[in-house]
Amino acid sequence: MSGWLRRLKGAIGMGLFWAASGFAAGGVIELIHNIWPNPIGAAVDIWPMMLAVPGFLGGLGFSAVLAIAGRRRRFDELSLRSFALLGAAGGILASFVPAVLITAGREAPTWSIILELAGPFAIGGATAAAGTLAIARLSEDQDLLASGEDIASVGLTAEEATELLGDR
Repeated sequence: MSGWLRRLKGAIGMGLFWAASGFAAGGVIELIHNIWPNPIGAAVDIWPMMLAVPGFLGGLGFSAVLAIAGRRRRFDELSLRSFALLGAAGGILASFVPAVLITAGREAPTWSIILELAGPFAIGGATAAAGTLAIARLSEDQDLLASGEDIASVGLTAEEATELLGDR
C-alpha cells in the first residue's frame, strides 16, 4: 500500500474513532437532558449526531496535525501529555461546527455557544486523543509480540554467549 493511501486510511480511522467517541458523549448528554432539561439542550435534541460529525472532522484534522507534528516518530516515542494537548486544541476548533449549526438562521450569539462548548469539546478532544494513543500503543505492542515469535528462535550461539559473558 502506498504511503499516501496508508495515511488516508489512518486519517479516516482516526475520524471514525473520534466520531464514535462524540456519538457516545452525545448519548450521555441526551440521557442527562431527559433527566434535567437545560437551555442548550432545548436548542438541539440530536446530540449524538451533533457531536459525531464534528468528532469525525476533528479526528481528520487531528490526524493531519499529527502527521505534521509527529512525523518520523513512533507512538511509543510520543508524549501522552502533548498528544492530549493537541487533541484539546482540536476539540476547541471542532466546537465551532455545532455552534454554527445551532445558530444558523437565528439571532443567537455564536461566540457564547462556542465558549460554552469549548470546555467540554477540549476535554472530549483530549480524551479521544489519549484514547487513540493508548489504542495505538496496544496495537503496536501486539505487532511487536507477534513479530517476537519469529525472532525467539534466533539467539546467541554458545560461543557468542560465552564471549559476551567474558568467560573466555
